[in-house]
Amino acid sequence: MTKELRRLSIIVLLMFLALFGSTSIIQVIQAETLAANSANTRSLYDSYEVQRGSIVASGIEIASSVPSDDVYSWQRVYQNGDMWAPVTGYINPALGSTTGIEQAMNGELSGTSNSQFLSRIERIFTGQPPRGSNVELSLDATVQQAAYDALGDLQGAVIAIEPDTGRVLALVTSPSYDTNQLAIHDPEQVNATYEQLLADPADPLIDRAIGGDLNPPGSTFKLVVASAALASGDYTPESELPNPAVYQLPQSSNVVFNASRGACGPGETVTLADALRLSCNIPFAELAVELGDTAIREEAEKYGFNRSFDIPLTSTASPYPRALDDPQTALTGFGQGQVDATPLQIAMVSAGIANGGVVMTPRMVDQVIGPDLSVQQTFESTEFGRALDEDLAAEMVTMMVANVQDGAASGARIDGVDVAGKTGTAENGSDEPYTLWFTGFAPADDPQVAVAVVIEDGGGQGQSGSGNTIAAPIAKTVMEAVLGR
Repeated sequence: MTKELRRLSIIVLLMFLALFGSTSIIQVIQAETLAANSANTRSLYDSYEVQRGSIVASGIEIASSVPSDDVYSWQRVYQNGDMWAPVTGYINPALGSTTGIEQAMNGELSGTSNSQFLSRIERIFTGQPPRGSNVELSLDATVQQAAYDALGDLQGAVIAIEPDTGRVLALVTSPSYDTNQLAIHDPEQVNATYEQLLADPADPLIDRAIGGDLNPPGSTFKLVVASAALASGDYTPESELPNPAVYQLPQSSNVVFNASRGACGPGETVTLADALRLSCNIPFAELAVELGDTAIREEAEKYGFNRSFDIPLTSTASPYPRALDDPQTALTGFGQGQVDATPLQIAMVSAGIANGGVVMTPRMVDQVIGPDLSVQQTFESTEFGRALDEDLAAEMVTMMVANVQDGAASGARIDGVDVAGKTGTAENGSDEPYTLWFTGFAPADDPQVAVAVVIEDGGGQGQSGSGNTIAAPIAKTVMEAVLGR
């Protein structure tokens, strides 16, 4: 071989290696970053050139891909689309958008995530067609169905989580929509459907379990205030609180009443435990002022307030503002004023108390399974932090059990099971329907599930409904589904 030919061969080889290296970097190493780039519209179209992985719950494929006879090659199909909509979301090239798990786990589902590096290399060398991985959720299909059926046509949301792991067992919102109608490839039809859903005043596209227009938590927030009181070391469940029938807010002419419009039971004082059991507003308003907004905010943040969580769906942070004055602090004492919350956040409060004061980071994905059925990625449970010492959490559990056994949360009773719970009936204005809440867990001595239920628009009863009569029975049904009753 002549010197010139040898030199040309080396140059060609180097050019080939450079080309191979650069394309490998782009297709393998940088694949996940490029796929996640919102400006990379090509990645969305690429999602339809491969058989996208399935989304799986309880061994059931609730989202899968079937061959399509159009340019996108594969059509996404959803099982029980209305029920699973806030979980799976949808993916559609005609709309150029993805939501839910389809968006949050797009890299895994489309086969472009870093965890699939070796799988992509193998398929390049073997010539196999590219294929996405399956995402296995923590959600229980039986519990999801129970929550969906119990919520029915009411406007609101339900979320259930395992207290000791943070695994989400059910996530339902209503009204919902059929994800299949937003997955079709006909641009005209899908855009018409989307615009109709967008114009619906009931906001069916909103995931009320983790976001949307947040609601005041009402008396469910008394759990946070009671927790802050115990954590201060200055209060016990038997501490006596003032018990007037009317309370005038500090530096204000506005007054606060208990739901009964009378005092919180007989006597000039009432214990913290009884004030929680009977869900009285005035003792907690006065207690909040005594504790101060800083102490309440810091305790709320230990349960997750003022934080957004990627579960991997991104939740809206539940706010407890800084620097509240005494009148506003008093209102937050019973979950009104400037405090708002998602059902996810309220469920985290119950779950933290149930778990001995330790709050777990919520999650809804267990693992990613490759096309060859190998486990490519496993998601472990992690602690968010400790909200309350274990002995104080036990005192909270005792008070919450009393709420259900002989208090304002009796609608959540389950025969043969000690249930811990707290109701909430939040005001939204003098003439507006109430927002109805329940949160709790069961069994109280060995918690398997923590639940939060929110019902908007008064449950269709304006200001006549209550958290105990409408939200608590829904939570009861969900807890029974987990416990197999």
